Amino acid sequence: MEVAIFMAKCLTVLGIESSCDETAAAVVKICQEEGTAITLSNVVHSQTADHAIYGGVVPELAARAHISHIDGLIKQAMIDAGLKYNQLDGVAVTAGPGLVGGLLVGMMSAKAIAMAYDLPFIGVNHLEGHALTPGLTQGLQPPYLLLLVSGGHTQIVSVDGVGQYERLGTTIDDALGEAFDKTAKLLSLGYPGGPAVEKAAQSGDEKRFKFPRPLRGKDGCNFSFSGLKTAVRQQAQKLENIDDQDVSDICAGFQCAVVETIKDRLGNGMEMFAQKHSDVGQKILVVAGGVAANKHLRAGLEKVCEDKNYQLIVPPIELCTDNAAMIAYVGALRLARGDVDELDMSARARWPLDRHGAPMPFAGVKA
Repeated sequence: MEVAIFMAKCLTVLGIESSCDETAAAVVKICQEEGTAITLSNVVHSQTADHAIYGGVVPELAARAHISHIDGLIKQAMIDAGLKYNQLDGVAVTAGPGLVGGLLVGMMSAKAIAMAYDLPFIGVNHLEGHALTPGLTQGLQPPYLLLLVSGGHTQIVSVDGVGQYERLGTTIDDALGEAFDKTAKLLSLGYPGGPAVEKAAQSGDEKRFKFPRPLRGKDGCNFSFSGLKTAVRQQAQKLENIDDQDVSDICAGFQCAVVETIKDRLGNGMEMFAQKHSDVGQKILVVAGGVAANKHLRAGLEKVCEDKNYQLIVPPIELCTDNAAMIAYVGALRLARGDVDELDMSARARWPLDRHGAPMPFAGVKA
């Protein structure tokens, strides 16, 4: 619903995140006149160890863990911020996209606090949190280009303003983080797969195996990683008595294929963004999502930014992965505009950042 625009000099918002396997709470304060944003607290409980034995996130276990930890994390976030609930201006929570069981835990907690203390309630799109994080960390304001690379999403998005997003490219099948996880599982490297594959690749020969670069040289900037994942599996099956060096070489070849694919697709996206925003002088690429921690990918992004005359901005890694500070920040920005939600808002398993973007039939929520 729309309410009168909040005229307070500063706004302080509690944010809650529970869309996947991190339970998080944070308090962020924005001061519009000064143009500042401050993270007063930011606490996260990771469930990685709980899901590692299964090689991926188990939705029911994730939801139960959120229930066990969310009250304590919210309490700790408020203590760290040095605030009482009646000193908040609003409560923001991830309403989607994500695992519905986890989303419901966070939303019910946020709604209860909003109702008990008569606070505005804001249901935030998780992807919008990633998209606007540079405003919290570096004061960066749109327009800029966003590369979102995570376990659930791989997208190139033109961030034109708060609530204004155009998806330029997306995966048509698997997300990049998902491809890393499945490669690691295939090679018995453990979970999460991204760090495990990167570590193994350090001692590998990236030229030994020739893996495909999906869609490279094609128009547009969509991604496809399903065929690359299949090629890795087929190569592993061809090897007899696969040893540690074989694993390292496969990981190095896979990682090289990923980076070359990203560079090609992103180059097209940069040209599309430059045409769309020809009036912007220094073009900026923002990278968010857990895969942004990969050093080989980071080097590739630096090279393509140099070639295309873009500035690369990567938020601190703790704010690239799932966190509640970005949710609180978006909540504060929306509250300042008088854009709040009713308490009967529902959780959304799928919630595209670009409302006008055509869904990809084989990508599901990852589009």
